[in-house]
Amino acid sequence: MHKKKKKHLLRNSFIALFLMMFIGGVAYGTTTYRGIKNSVNSSFKPAGVKKDRDVNSQLKKKKPISILLMGTDTGALGRDYEGRTDSMMVLTLNPNTSKTTITSIPRDTAVKIPGYPEESPAKINAAYSVGQTKTAITTVQKLLNIPIDFYVLINMGGMEKVIDQAGGVDVTPTFTFEYEGYRFAGGMNEHMDGKEALAYSRMRYDDPDGDYGRQKRQRQVFTALLKKSSSIQSLLNQQFIKSLSNHTQTDLTFDELTTLAKDYRSVRDHTEETHLQGQGVQINKLSMEVVKKDELQRATDFIRKNLDLDHETTGNIQYDPK
Repeated sequence: MHKKKKKHLLRNSFIALFLMMFIGGVAYGTTTYRGIKNSVNSSFKPAGVKKDRDVNSQLKKKKPISILLMGTDTGALGRDYEGRTDSMMVLTLNPNTSKTTITSIPRDTAVKIPGYPEESPAKINAAYSVGQTKTAITTVQKLLNIPIDFYVLINMGGMEKVIDQAGGVDVTPTFTFEYEGYRFAGGMNEHMDGKEALAYSRMRYDDPDGDYGRQKRQRQVFTALLKKSSSIQSLLNQQFIKSLSNHTQTDLTFDELTTLAKDYRSVRDHTEETHLQGQGVQINKLSMEVVKKDELQRATDFIRKNLDLDHETTGNIQYDPK
């Protein structure tokens, strides 16, 4: 598949599988355990930002946690984590309510990047390119006034393989369209293999809702993979995990992921999703999405509620053309 065509793949579903292999909760032998642990820990990289909360305490007490999921748009295989984040989602896991929430942040959201006034206003996907993971996390935290406990970053590569290894996904297309040789019938449930699911999630310009429609289709495939946890055990082999870790970077350790597998399995029971809705404007000759304060507050309330946090006013780094 050509690199340019790969640019808009559903990277975060790949991340979902990475998490669900552990949230699914499985057992394996000592040799396999060591091999998987080494492969997973090879993906470990601190974000370089001081965490707002004691995440170890959160996990030990089985309290809700948040994870920022990001995909870079380099289009390169291997560990090339340069470029911008083509996808950003805030995932919250609450074992007390047995609920997961997914909040998509449009890559074109206009923000003032913390610590980079000369780069602002800018699209939020530029936060990673100017300051890497630390700045991307800080930007999301300050935009929505929420804590980010962990992050998972993925570059291009392996998506088609992941879906195929999971046995495909069941998705009901939001509307009828044709793309890359496939025809998707709106309202008709369809079992998709990796290549078909990528085509479904990639199409953007013919969607009546534009990039928001693409985000919705991304979340559909993401959720479909969450439901595949019953078949995750078949993926737990050292070779597959090693391949997965080659495309992933995170500050979640193997032990922390094991804790998720043991204590957070119930979060599979219910999933709610949303996205930030902005309005397209031209800023410095670039098309960006300006998100109003009340819309940011809605997303903040949505996220904080599943984290069992008190109400707080949303963040203050959104770009206001007024």
